[in-house]
Amino acid sequence: MKRWLLVISVTLIVIGVLLFVPYKSVLVFFDENTDDVVAYVPLKAGDTFQIIFVHSIHLTDVTEKYELTKDQQIKQYEMIFSDFGIGMPYEVKDYEEIFYEDGFYHVLNMDNRFDSLKIRNGKTVSEHRFVWKEKGEKEQKINFNDYFKPGAWFTVKSDELSMLDMWKEVKIHE
Repeated sequence: MKRWLLVISVTLIVIGVLLFVPYKSVLVFFDENTDDVVAYVPLKAGDTFQIIFVHSIHLTDVTEKYELTKDQQIKQYEMIFSDFGIGMPYEVKDYEEIFYEDGFYHVLNMDNRFDSLKIRNGKTVSEHRFVWKEKGEKEQKINFNDYFKPGAWFTVKSDELSMLDMWKEVKIHE
């Protein structure tokens, strides 16, 4: 009898740990400035993603490229755009490189690090896209409007989720 109680107790503890302890590395989209998860993408250190948006004045695509670091930061390493102006870089740092090719400026070797990103899905020009690539996998792409309302604000952060969180939240997929 005591042995069965021990087996049941250990089983319940293991199930509890598996369900409630965060372990899976993900990129999480939180509702505005809250801890409410809107959606997530399973990404880990070394995986990359892009946010592509249409500049509200120039009406041209701007691509920002990011990588998740081992210390759960988001590192911006490249930016691609076609027009200088409001919100666009006007100079590069000593270690960065800029070149013009096929109608686009490319700023390379960027090392901008963030704990999180505050993003607004376009309201007037709502054509934001999210592109991601897990190591060894093919690139995937979605439109923000498939998951977020036009004009919605959200915080993007590298985090870990438990199995229960992953079951109840929306996984972004192609």
